[in-house]
Amino acid sequence: MRLLPAAALAVTAASAVAAPAMAADLTVTIEVPRLPVAAYHRPYVAVWIENPADQAAVRTLAVWYEQVKPDNEGQTWLKDLRTWWRKGGRAMRMPADGVSGATRAPGRQTITIPAARLSGVAAGQYNLVVEAAREQGGREVVRVPFRWGAPNTGRVAGTSELGAVSVAVSR
Repeated sequence: MRLLPAAALAVTAASAVAAPAMAADLTVTIEVPRLPVAAYHRPYVAVWIENPADQAAVRTLAVWYEQVKPDNEGQTWLKDLRTWWRKGGRAMRMPADGVSGATRAPGRQTITIPAARLSGVAAGQYNLVVEAAREQGGREVVRVPFRWGAPNTGRVAGTSELGAVSVAVSR
């Protein structure tokens, strides 16, 4: 039997700790409620990860807005997602490949962010933030704490523009 030197064991142990963050997928489920109002418009929604210590945006995961309006008029309303807009949305160029998409219909919406898109995010505690704003309607922001780097789940319930929001880190 051959024994590994202590330095090789230390490198192996460090790799084992860092590996889960690199291999995890993030699944986000968002309930978009159908509201009983006369003129219902699908909400604009932004989904991002923030550092809970200073609420700094770490990564935007999704932005759903009306992309087919003439003269990119839909982009002018992105600033109604006020929290996301101030934390970095205004610096993004839309449409953003792999991030932006059309507004979603009421119901359960699920997005899965593959590990490759989150490769630069360090293991640790974060908040998943979901903000929804609706034309002639309200605005709501919810935060779901989760830990990046180990399998876990988190869930909160919105009160007006959002229903249940959950996040799951797998693998």
